[in-house]
Amino acid sequence: MHYGLPQQPAAEQGPHRPDVDARLTAELASVVAGARRRALRDGDRQVDTAHLLHSLLESDPEVRAVFDSGPQVARLLGYLVQRSIGYGLRWQSAVEDSGAVPVMTSGTGWSPVAAGAMDGACARAERRGDPRPRGVDMLAAVIADPDSRAVEVLGRAGVDPRELLRRIDAGCEEYAGGGDVAR
Repeated sequence: MHYGLPQQPAAEQGPHRPDVDARLTAELASVVAGARRRALRDGDRQVDTAHLLHSLLESDPEVRAVFDSGPQVARLLGYLVQRSIGYGLRWQSAVEDSGAVPVMTSGTGWSPVAAGAMDGACARAERRGDPRPRGVDMLAAVIADPDSRAVEVLGRAGVDPRELLRRIDAGCEEYAGGGDVAR
């Protein structure tokens, strides 16, 4: 069965550059495609940071390694699944917006915060000297905005996003080399 993936017309891309998808690794492109499919299945108008977080946790072992434990990841995935079956219904008619960028309200595409996270992940990779972002770059970018839905989900699961950012930043060299996360 073919699922139509939410696509965003050029006029609605806001800060999300059209060339970002082309700059993703195959693994991260798969994460983004998963987030798009999840948004479509959930009936959401836009891909938001919680969709990206969910897809990252499901598919990227490097991202899961940033968290304290397997039970912490399982608890997070539980909250995200609850969201997809009803927990997040209050979000379906609203646009995820931190107020930092103009809100685009028509069509299905990226929330302003998720679009900013895509750009933020690319910027993190560039600062590291890598032309393509990795999953940990995306994780850092989706939790960088304290008003993001991903941060809200983390808080409900008892996870401190500032601690995650510290772990990501502390393990930057290991991530660049593909090794284990420094704890």
